[in-house]
Amino acid sequence: MDIVEQLLDTWHIHSRIVLYLLDAVPPEALAALPPGSRTRIIGSMLAHIHNIRLMWLGMTPDLLKGLSKIEKEDTGDKKLLRKSLEASGEAMARLIGLGLQTGKVKGFKPHPTAFVGYAIAHESYHHGEICMALTQTGFPLDKKIAYGMWEWGTR
Repeated sequence: MDIVEQLLDTWHIHSRIVLYLLDAVPPEALAALPPGSRTRIIGSMLAHIHNIRLMWLGMTPDLLKGLSKIEKEDTGDKKLLRKSLEASGEAMARLIGLGLQTGKVKGFKPHPTAFVGYAIAHESYHHGEICMALTQTGFPLDKKIAYGMWEWGTR
């Protein structure tokens, strides 16, 4: 597997982990508001991951075809969240692939490999935020799921 395939595989693993986390969130937890937060319910944290992907994809408008922002009133719709995250994850893979071919991701510096790291770091920050919010609102993740998010060799 060459480095391009490895980076794309890394993104796909990460994308599956986002879905793995979403699948573990009980539907009723999507509307839960963690203590200290005024507006960001758990569902909106997941929608934020998708919506930020759209921001990056918007730099290459052809990659946005068929994708739309998740609006605040739709953040409790688990099926919509899953469908949207699956689609934006695939579109991000195309963006990464294009960036690796051309040597540039539009709007990002320094290079496409750093973009992969940046995107994963951003979304992983929100994984932690979501896990903490689930615990704070009485919906802690099962330990199997919490540890399973680190099993990159099997995801």
